[in-house]
Amino acid sequence: METGSYKQATELFHILSHQARLRILDELRRGEACVCHLQAALGRPQVYVSQQLRVLREAGVIESRSEGTFVFYRLTEPLVERLLAEALGSAGESAPVSGCECPRCGGTACSG
Repeated sequence: METGSYKQATELFHILSHQARLRILDELRRGEACVCHLQAALGRPQVYVSQQLRVLREAGVIESRSEGTFVFYRLTEPLVERLLAEALGSAGESAPVSGCECPRCGGTACSG
């Protein structure tokens, strides 16, 4: 294994070692989600979720897209998806999150 590969692996495992980021990635492997959905799923403030999303986006494992006032995030790294499947099992179906009114959960009130 080349030195650069060790560095990349170290960075990836660092990203995955944070519980909130791991939970965000686990949620995103079920499908794209907006900030308010992730906020409701994690039970954390919007600013905290946004900080974790920034770290994940800068690491290149997620990307975002805008749709009106919503910003949706999705997992882009197949390796992360495989690692999550090995560590956490199959993703299963995504269910609406209590307290979230995003389009994914059936509401329309939140904005990303």
